[in-house]
Amino acid sequence: MLYKTLQNGDKIPVIGQGTWGMGGGLKPDYSQDKVALEAIRSAIELGYTHIDTAEMYGGGHAEELVGKVIRSFKREDLIITSKVWEVTFDYKLTIEALEGSLKRLGTDYLDLYLIHRPNKGIPLDATFRALNDLVDQGKVKHLGVSNFNLEQLKQAQALADTPLATNQVPYHLHRRAYVVNGVLAYCQENNILLTAYSPIGRGNLIDDPTVKQIAENYQATPAQIALYWLIRQPNVIALPMSTNKDHLRENLGALQLELPEEDVEKLDFIELPEEVLFPE
Repeated sequence: MLYKTLQNGDKIPVIGQGTWGMGGGLKPDYSQDKVALEAIRSAIELGYTHIDTAEMYGGGHAEELVGKVIRSFKREDLIITSKVWEVTFDYKLTIEALEGSLKRLGTDYLDLYLIHRPNKGIPLDATFRALNDLVDQGKVKHLGVSNFNLEQLKQAQALADTPLATNQVPYHLHRRAYVVNGVLAYCQENNILLTAYSPIGRGNLIDDPTVKQIAENYQATPAQIALYWLIRQPNVIALPMSTNKDHLRENLGALQLELPEEDVEKLDFIELPEEVLFPE
């Protein structure tokens, strides 16, 4: 596995395993638990040590599934990320959200704890007071945010007592809003990781003709090319999600690629419709 380094020197894998959709959407769905449990276990056995989840995923059931699997592995070998769903005026609610996530995951601490989404109507102050205290108590190692624009990211950075680890956002070859809005450049300038979720565009990138042609040239798959394009960028890591063991193994193949600059430029300047380039 390849790694990128946080500001305190801790390392995080450039490819992790996402869990959105495992255990349900916004509510628990237990019908596919066997598949989800096997996918998480297979990912760790293949070498994925960063597992990303959230209290919102499956109404907390995704965390429960992750918790069932990670008890079979050494906790210190894993990086577990979860997210608090609500920005709130109430300090205690954030504390309670973290305690709920820890209980469902069956762990004493989180490696990363993110604010899942900004709320324009509620300031970040109370939530960050709670998050800062959780770091002081050792229940959270690193703080981060998700889906924050540049202004919101700067506000969060000012309120965090420790350096922000990441801003987790939708980013892939066909979706570059966080390049256009300045977030990527700011993260790179300030040593904040940009964590790309949906890095293969929910599978849509595998049909892109440019991606397909480059993949064929190097006996790779379109998914590997899409991941390679992301993780070669400074301060960018990726969180693909799959319940298919072959796809999990395939995604790790992106780590072995080395494309010449001329092909990287083809991907950098891939033709995109305006609604894809500016989706927000």
